[in-house]
Amino acid sequence: MVKKRVKVLIIDDSLLFRETVAKSIANDPGLEVVGTAADPFVARDKILELEPDVITLDVEMPRMNGIEFLRKLMPQYPLPAVVVSAVSENVFEALNAGAVDFVNKPDVKSQRSLDVFIQELIIKIKIASMAKVGHMKKEYSHLLYGGTIERANTTIIAIGASTGGTEAIYEVLHSLPRDMPGIVIVQHMPPVFTKMYAQRLNNTCRLEVVEAQNGDRVLPGRVLIAPGDHHMKINKNGSGYFVECFKGEKINGHCPSVDVLFYSMAEKVGANAIGVILTGMGYDGAKGLLDMRKQGAKTIGQDEQSCVVYGMPKVAYDIGSVQKQTTLKNISKLLYSLISGKP
Repeated sequence: MVKKRVKVLIIDDSLLFRETVAKSIANDPGLEVVGTAADPFVARDKILELEPDVITLDVEMPRMNGIEFLRKLMPQYPLPAVVVSAVSENVFEALNAGAVDFVNKPDVKSQRSLDVFIQELIIKIKIASMAKVGHMKKEYSHLLYGGTIERANTTIIAIGASTGGTEAIYEVLHSLPRDMPGIVIVQHMPPVFTKMYAQRLNNTCRLEVVEAQNGDRVLPGRVLIAPGDHHMKINKNGSGYFVECFKGEKINGHCPSVDVLFYSMAEKVGANAIGVILTGMGYDGAKGLLDMRKQGAKTIGQDEQSCVVYGMPKVAYDIGSVQKQTTLKNISKLLYSLISGKP
């Protein structure tokens, strides 16, 4: 049986860029470029005519930008989109509007930069083709918790995520109170973007959210996000827990790797840890979460229905890493319950 190729529509206002991308990704046997469009108005008609499986979408375009197009498209015609953007907070607006993932726009004068971009774009198109976007209406909970959390100084929460994770992490964090235990996060994301993402979360959550730096202390009310090109692990000394951020080879195809963080949580925090694995393609974090569980940690996995891509949580669940599988909307409530002892 011949595997069906993923049909792709490329939307970009630059003719040169459209043709370059179309020619490059068409070389992949798993992809078929069914068309290109110079702006969202042409794209709208071609989507109806060609019925692509995935669109690639430039953010900055004349007449209507990519973010506005997504906000108008998704409610009527849910379709996996991979956004192509320069380094900008616009990518997070696009993800919030319904895009599955993003790729940083290359330096077209550099063949190496273009080659890396095409390789990454091909991978993300294939992942996007498996993503669920029909349920991506935002239904964020707005829970306000009261009281004091006594275990905040002794517990650490570790979260790992990939595709779909930027919005999933926001859903978990934004309803948590300021006195939560320290939280450490690995989200698969390129360098520079992790700092922008942390700042964005910091402006919208009660918790303090920062991109981690080597030696940063893990403290109640603080969230540390691994830098985009560094692994992050937990360590401990006489005055408490801190993070080590370091360059290294990709683990499970990623730097930062969720497994690197989770393995260190198992070793250094043990039964005082809580591990959470969210939406994402692949298996990064599954074995590390199992190690955490074996050391007495509480472990949570996002369920299939609420995942954009049920990859990492599925592998974790299948190998026995997950004690409790639940909807994304319920995870913050479950975390609070585990920490406070209140149902």
